[in-house]
Amino acid sequence: MTQLDLAEYKTHAKALLRLGGPLIVNNLAVAGMGFADAVMAGSLGARELAAVAVGGSFWFLGFTLCLGILMAISPIVSRHFGAKDYDLIGRYTRQGIYLAVLMGIPLILLGQYAAAPLLERFGIDPEFRDLTVGYVSAIMYGAPGIFIFLALRFTTEGIGLTRPIMFTSIFALSCNVFLNYVLMFGHFGAPALGAVGCGYASAISMWAVMIVLAGYMMTSKVYRRFHIFSRVAPLRISVFKEIIYLGVPIAITITAEAGLFSAVSILMGTRGTEITAAHQIAINFSSTTFMIPLALSGATTVMVGQLLGAGKFREARISGRIGIALCAGVMTLSALFLLVFRDAVVGLYTDDSAVTGIALSLLLMAAIFQVADGVQIGAAGALRGYKDTAYPMGINIFAFWVLAFPLAYLAAVTYKAPPNFIWAGFVVGLGVAAILLTWRFSRLSRAALLRPV
Repeated sequence: MTQLDLAEYKTHAKALLRLGGPLIVNNLAVAGMGFADAVMAGSLGARELAAVAVGGSFWFLGFTLCLGILMAISPIVSRHFGAKDYDLIGRYTRQGIYLAVLMGIPLILLGQYAAAPLLERFGIDPEFRDLTVGYVSAIMYGAPGIFIFLALRFTTEGIGLTRPIMFTSIFALSCNVFLNYVLMFGHFGAPALGAVGCGYASAISMWAVMIVLAGYMMTSKVYRRFHIFSRVAPLRISVFKEIIYLGVPIAITITAEAGLFSAVSILMGTRGTEITAAHQIAINFSSTTFMIPLALSGATTVMVGQLLGAGKFREARISGRIGIALCAGVMTLSALFLLVFRDAVVGLYTDDSAVTGIALSLLLMAAIFQVADGVQIGAAGALRGYKDTAYPMGINIFAFWVLAFPLAYLAAVTYKAPPNFIWAGFVVGLGVAAILLTWRFSRLSRAALLRPV
């Protein structure tokens, strides 16, 4: 690599980190909500921690499906921003808000009428099943609010304005922790609702963060040129189709991974309270560290999309490469941290000796798969910038559901193996996904240099 090439790579890396920095804070704040939920539920006992773990996994399946569809707004907006088609940005945002409402209402109904029979069918331990149903029913009320927030968030992300996302997420974390304190433990005259109160706290925080971001975008001069709120437009089926056409493969892609983790959490729920609680500790910490490469992946999508919209295909390829490398580097550091400080991490959650022993073995497995997780999420973000969503969908379905889940199911149900054997499925699935997604990006970005996408 020449001195000139090195300087160019450094320039792209700085731009990516500048864009991704606020997104890292946002994602860590989001993870902080899950961390706070787990720690505060754990202080009430293993039953409450297990209920929040399984209930959160149930909610997360529906959430990630809708999240993925709305994520299509980011590459679409970034392309139009790079091409300076500002009026179209407002159009896609408005239709994204309509779509958010249409997706949120069914989830409320799902929480009220389907959670109990589904969790019973899944075989969730009766010891904490009712608490889990109450948590799910409560948190689902926040679905429309958080989906509208996401439509706005991916718009401002797509145009490269990520600081508002950071500040609203910090507000949401503060709101969630305070409401947990009030509703879980019964302070300031509120009833002590335990795990169910945790669900209500999350739902209220979802609506609050949406109101704050919408208010900011309505009043800030920066957004006026996009005419997002200047008119009430009818539903545009053509715009809906474009968002859904691009977003459904994204939704299936991320749901394939998130769904694997949620499905394994549900499998763990059939093995008793201690194993379920230990799994929640390990998955919660792993999810927290994953927020950093996830943010860099989103920034990579925006940078690649804007460069492609401006016709800069070589620079888009460089930005994609840097995004993948940064994601892998962050997760390598995270893996090393886990290898050294596993005991201290588990001590943050529980002092139960049985839960601690299981959690330590699971965190060792987490350290093994984290590097592959960083590579695959970085490559997926770069591919979204190219509006390439169908191939990543197929890769993730194969890696996570043809390979990883059957291995986890055999270990959990057929052979009743120790929990770390169940997590071996994660290692296989994430490793295969990392290799195939990186290969796809290399091939597609090289082809775009010869035939622009």
